[in-house]
Amino acid sequence: MPVFEFQLLAAVLLDFLFGDPRFLPHPVRLIGFFCVTYERIFRKMFSTELLAGFAAFVTVLFLSLALTAVLLFSTNYYSGVLAQIVAVILLYSSIAARDLVSHSRTVYHALKADESLDSARSAVAQIVGRDTSALDRKGIIRACVETVAENMVDGVTAPLFYAVVFSLFSPLLPIEPLFLAVFGAMGYKAVNTMDSMFGYKNERYLYFGRVAAKFDDAVNWVPARLSGLILVPAAFFLGLDWKGSYRIFTRDRLAHASPNAGHTEATVAGALGVELGGTSIYFGKKMIKPAIGENKRPAEDRDILRSNNLILIGSLLFLSTLLLIRFFIVQIVL
Repeated sequence: MPVFEFQLLAAVLLDFLFGDPRFLPHPVRLIGFFCVTYERIFRKMFSTELLAGFAAFVTVLFLSLALTAVLLFSTNYYSGVLAQIVAVILLYSSIAARDLVSHSRTVYHALKADESLDSARSAVAQIVGRDTSALDRKGIIRACVETVAENMVDGVTAPLFYAVVFSLFSPLLPIEPLFLAVFGAMGYKAVNTMDSMFGYKNERYLYFGRVAAKFDDAVNWVPARLSGLILVPAAFFLGLDWKGSYRIFTRDRLAHASPNAGHTEATVAGALGVELGGTSIYFGKKMIKPAIGENKRPAEDRDILRSNNLILIGSLLFLSTLLLIRFFIVQIVL
């Protein structure tokens, strides 16, 4: 196996085995610190919120990539092996498959253990932005499945996509494919983190967060659609309704308010034979989302586990496909 492919697979395996160790510093937390700091600075500096948000976006993205470069190239100056280890760890930190599965399984176990649903509501509140205090069992399951489906892109496939895409520029630049992969993944995580902190359509962030939100939409456009498609064969391998997953993907993937979130949601809904979307409460306001999927049967607890299996198998298929395409591109270029 070529070296880069082995290094990328090592990063994925580290995430699958260990998730996000809370005792270690995480790059996303530093990016979040930058977001808070430069929002405060640029809101005072500029009278126009759109300009302030643009300045914050550019500054946070630049600092995220600059610090990544300093860390990689300084360690590489002393030891090439150490730099490669650091690079693999940074790639590992950009992936969140294990944590996504772990958090959703916590919701599943809470549903099984607590008839009052209080612990399940509390558990699902850790991974969704909606108000969970009044959710019934079906509402908890729906919220959890939707989050698992949406976060497949943000937490797994998009960082892998940009890691592989950036690695392809190695023949044009005097930089190792692994280092370029880290720049791609960390750049994506910076954009995605800014969207999660600035991308709200409320009074505070409607204009300030517009650049971050639009840029996040742009960088997720390709990974979201590829992820939705790759879940169809994943459903086949798991013995789920793969024909239904493709049909609902083609029918409902654009029903979501987000230009990207609906692709994986639609495929998961079709594979499970359940209906997602509907009414939710966000920040005290009722929001009615278009229905995605078909209500062939009531949602059940095990749908959480099925959605986990779907995104895990789908992510592995996604990565395998990317690496296969990369192999042929490299062969043609070289």
